[in-house]
Amino acid sequence: MVTDPQSACFEAGIKFGSLYHQFAGTPVSPDSARSLERAMAESIENQPHCESVTVDILDDELEATLADSAADYTELTGSLMNVEMRIEYEDVTVRTKMEMEDGYPLMKLVSVEE
Repeated sequence: MVTDPQSACFEAGIKFGSLYHQFAGTPVSPDSARSLERAMAESIENQPHCESVTVDILDDELEATLADSAADYTELTGSLMNVEMRIEYEDVTVRTKMEMEDGYPLMKLVSVEE
């Protein structure tokens, strides 16, 4: 038997997998960063049980990546963004975030509240 907290955590994982793998590699520039943040958040918020998504493209990281580039844009990667989500399933609220750890974007559970 799967518990509501387990189901809520599963839903959070689905949302993160969808967000990251749908948008990784998207061209991003300083001019398009805000609209890309909104598009990512609104896209994932359409999914069931997703109450809120916050995507922050890190301007300093983006500028540093572009400093050594001949192009005016780069590919979106986990190192260029912070993401937080709130999932509500039945009476359970799951909070998650993505952060870099040892050069790799890891999706983590912050809290599971019943």
